[in-house]
Amino acid sequence: MLRPTSTRQAAGAGRQPLSRWIKVAAYAVPLCVLPSALWRLWALADGPPPGCRQAMQGWEPYYITGLSVVSFGAALLTIGLVRPWGEVVPRWTPLVGGRTVPVRAAVTAAGLGATLIFGVYAYALVNPIFRFRVAPDDPGCPSPLEGPGAWVAVASYAPLLAWGPLLVVVTVAYYRRRSRTTTVPSRTDRSSKLQAAG
Repeated sequence: MLRPTSTRQAAGAGRQPLSRWIKVAAYAVPLCVLPSALWRLWALADGPPPGCRQAMQGWEPYYITGLSVVSFGAALLTIGLVRPWGEVVPRWTPLVGGRTVPVRAAVTAAGLGATLIFGVYAYALVNPIFRFRVAPDDPGCPSPLEGPGAWVAVASYAPLLAWGPLLVVVTVAYYRRRSRTTTVPSRTDRSSKLQAAG
């Protein structure tokens, strides 16, 4: 259940400090996803070859656009694992603004995302072997990995290989930081020690 709190309270003086490398890893995730998203949108705007255009279904341009937007939006959410808004919902958010983000909910969502990403990795690895999906052999519709511009596609998609591992590292750090707290002496304890010293 979400509980009202402040950003300063969410930071928690007793929580483990945020590692600089974990922060770098979180901000690197969108940078890994952005090239492939831009490449898909560029390829769509530039127009496919005539053979591909004839074979393309009416919904595919919307799918390509949606995939690019959603994937980059999901990557941006990784930054929330190292920012205050990943612990406390911003106050301008309707209904739940200012409430604490449950650790389990955030970690579960990030974990499901990482599982999906590694599933895509596995599919891309075994598909050439088991041929679950085979692209039609049409000379008028060559693969993006063919031709002089193939290196652009490869360079755009290669950074995606880091998305899953980076997300796992940042998620584990988020869980540890929010679930493990250091023991901070209470006011009563400090008063008792002062009385004993006096």
